[in-house]
Amino acid sequence: MDLPVFIGVDIGTTGVRAAAYDSGGKLLCYADEFYPLEIPKNSYAEQNHVLIYEKMKHVIKEVSLHLKKLNKSVLGISLSTAMHSFMLAKKKGEFLGNMITWADSRSAEIVREFNSDSKKAQIFYDKTCCPPHSCYPYFKMLWFKNHDKNLNITRLYSLKDYIFENLTNLWCIDKSCACASGLYNANKLQWDSEILESLGLDSSYLPEVVETTFSARIDEGLAKELHVSSDTEIIIGSSDGVLVNLGIGAFKPGQISATIGTSGAVRMVSNGAKWDSKRRTWCYNLFPDTWIVGGAINNGGIILRWLRDNICDSTHDSNAYEIMTSQAAKIKAGSDGLLSLPFFTGERAPYWNSTLRGMFFGLSLKHTKPHLIRAVMEGICFGLKSIFTVLSGFEKVESIRVSGSFTKSSLWIEILSDILEHDIILPKNSEGVAYGAAMLGFMSKGIIERLDNDMGYERIYSPNKENMQTYRKLFDIYESINEKLQDEFTQIYTLQEQS
Repeated sequence: MDLPVFIGVDIGTTGVRAAAYDSGGKLLCYADEFYPLEIPKNSYAEQNHVLIYEKMKHVIKEVSLHLKKLNKSVLGISLSTAMHSFMLAKKKGEFLGNMITWADSRSAEIVREFNSDSKKAQIFYDKTCCPPHSCYPYFKMLWFKNHDKNLNITRLYSLKDYIFENLTNLWCIDKSCACASGLYNANKLQWDSEILESLGLDSSYLPEVVETTFSARIDEGLAKELHVSSDTEIIIGSSDGVLVNLGIGAFKPGQISATIGTSGAVRMVSNGAKWDSKRRTWCYNLFPDTWIVGGAINNGGIILRWLRDNICDSTHDSNAYEIMTSQAAKIKAGSDGLLSLPFFTGERAPYWNSTLRGMFFGLSLKHTKPHLIRAVMEGICFGLKSIFTVLSGFEKVESIRVSGSFTKSSLWIEILSDILEHDIILPKNSEGVAYGAAMLGFMSKGIIERLDNDMGYERIYSPNKENMQTYRKLFDIYESINEKLQDEFTQIYTLQEQS
């Protein structure tokens, strides 16, 4: 008997992946496409949302055609998108410009002024579970209001509601993406009227908020274009950040997920919203009784890509990352005293400071390109450790599962294990977002009920005690530098903005 099939669609920062799974968890086929991140000015980070939509349609069509060859029918399509995207529209379909991504930090000065009033910042965090930061659409909107007093708009979009509206003709957004906007009250589970009023807006500017399992039938014309049945249901799904835990089986108390892709994150499941006393973490809703608490770093694989393109000069080498990490593997833990602070695009958790900038500390004549590569890999893992330390205070950590493109590198997982001083589980399915989206689809139809599925693992990495000692010393320096150079980071950021 054929098992039902869902297509999970992971619309990320650098590309989109569609993957078809049956209800037994078997991957049947997948397709992916990529698109650029545009940096028109310092601190800007934009993307062409129309291009992303077209790329998404292409991968869905490719997967659906492959399924037909396998004589498989599609029950539904479930969506995941990157968080914190933001677009302004005069009306449906008429946008003022490109989509603004989470990496955009043009509102950094506004956020700095906002955070100078600790009472104001605390009220915002208590309401939204979002630490004040330029990644959030609330501050993006403040920037636009400051730069154009006569904004002629009727709608505020995210990538999720833009995609869902195009597929179903319904304008709505799921709770997890709404939570990640800075406009949504995590206590009342609705758009916050006072926050919207501070922007001169009301809830009519925003889509209806629905559960992550909400579904609607696909537009009939699109069904034909994508080679799926006109009865196909589109599940609105969730954000990529909260779906990872579901997708890789980190869904029990004490289970942590650690991800490095373009950016990176550490997350854990909670049965209710959780607030950190120092405003270091966020908390977003996945199901009515399930929240994901954690923190994301801006700078993950994007920094390794910068090294590839600008230092290693191997942009066109298809094996560039394998070559780079094999070179880094020849360097001992700690990179011979070279420390990387990978804050190239500012930083989110746990510092929430968009004015931070990257640096290499401890450079000497003995250091080489392989040292730089390894130091960057280590620095990104230090960023994850800074979040992991906070989450460890919420609940005892029982296990850590990993996901994202960095799982292709055994060296990088070994570094993370040494730095976190904990065993690392590499799941059989380490690209968890698309699978998590598909699982959400099955759950929405009552086909899957359990949330703690254990998909097994490929390998368990255990920390090296000698390396742990080295990394403890470096991590102390990492945190000390960041703490002592706050004013200097702001000064250099200001100079960069003026250039």
